[in-house]
Amino acid sequence: MTPARRTSRLSRRHFALALPSALLASGCASHQGTGRPGDPIVLTLLSHYASGVLKEALQGPVDEWNASHDRVKVRTKAVEFTDLLTTFMVRQAAGQGADILHPYCLWNGQLVQAGVLRPAPREHAEEITRGYSEAAVDAASVGGQVYGYPTEVQTYALYYNKRLLREAGIDGPPRTWRELEETAYRTARRDRYGNTLVQGFGLSTVDDSTTVGQTLALLNAAGGRFVSEDGRSTAIDSPAGRAVFDLEHRLVVRGASAPGVNVYKAFRSGQVAMVVSAGWWTGSLKTLMGKDYRDVGVAPLPLPEADGKRATLSTGFMLGVNAAGKHPRAAWEFLRWLNTEKVNVRNAKEGGKATRMSSLQVSAGSLTGRADDMRTLLGAHSDANLRPFLDALAYSVPEPNVPGAQQAKSLLRKNIEALWTGQQSVDQALRTTRRQVDREVSRSW
Repeated sequence: MTPARRTSRLSRRHFALALPSALLASGCASHQGTGRPGDPIVLTLLSHYASGVLKEALQGPVDEWNASHDRVKVRTKAVEFTDLLTTFMVRQAAGQGADILHPYCLWNGQLVQAGVLRPAPREHAEEITRGYSEAAVDAASVGGQVYGYPTEVQTYALYYNKRLLREAGIDGPPRTWRELEETAYRTARRDRYGNTLVQGFGLSTVDDSTTVGQTLALLNAAGGRFVSEDGRSTAIDSPAGRAVFDLEHRLVVRGASAPGVNVYKAFRSGQVAMVVSAGWWTGSLKTLMGKDYRDVGVAPLPLPEADGKRATLSTGFMLGVNAAGKHPRAAWEFLRWLNTEKVNVRNAKEGGKATRMSSLQVSAGSLTGRADDMRTLLGAHSDANLRPFLDALAYSVPEPNVPGAQQAKSLLRKNIEALWTGQQSVDQALRTTRRQVDREVSRSW
């Protein structure tokens, strides 16, 4: 559900040279069927919902639309997430972009700068601003302008293993960073050769969700931010940023964390006591862990101090319209139908309604930024471990989506990993990140 491995920011020329010509030729050259008078308009929707439950979940409402609308039809196309940004850029450069795009919101600044996304018309922007959480709206906006309807929204919280905490004599999840450290040290275990048996707190270099996602979630909880408000420099080298890097460094040095371990596999095997991750993981754990899932708990992110203001990270996707599309009005009307029109929810309380997109996401184990829909839908699918992620919609902070955001994130990940593996000190990691990210985001404007 949430991006794990993301494509680095590259120039359009590099994209065009790097991909096979078959991709360039496979775009959406025909938007109007055969072109004969009276033929329906055919809109193409390009996403990463390429297989499995997500592909099926999206196809359901698309089939419903096509069965009930004669003038405008929608056809879905999909590529793997790792190819999605590249495909957007290449097809746009070749004049073959899809009518409707489903980007990761981190890329929005880059896509707007490249002329790929069309601003939402005023009436749609007003509906979006009214209907979604502030973080979801901000993620779907660039420079204060809304560019699409938020779809999947992921907030971050603390997963913990109840059994491991109980065996260490700990009653419940930590509420502060001091408690988090104490819990991590008490639950960590190594064999006589120094090999990790249990990580007290899971740090892992396996992908962005654990390396960068949890670091930014902790940074937000400390009142910090990764990129400055104007988007032209990094703000990581701040008291909050230093506190996060210090915390993670101590956990590694004192043996409570082992970054080389794949935390996704280790947590479900009972080898990680706590880890910060996004809500999409809940459904996956439930499926993979079977009866052991009863040991899994989820709590709000611990704060540096008990009386601090709650904050965490949110990531997400949105559906927007191609700036070069021939039928923007039809595309926006389909998106309004998919994302704002409420329909009856099966198994909900009498009269319970939600949008098709929210129902789609919950059926696939995810959330949207529409808190009212989530309350209705989660009432029918009650897993207590999803509640902290729903609550976090009210206080989460979206990833910065300035034009250089993808490359800035890749640079941050590289330096975090260097810190965790002892290649850099806290001071070095902060200085290097500031220098590299400042250079990247400043030249992206």
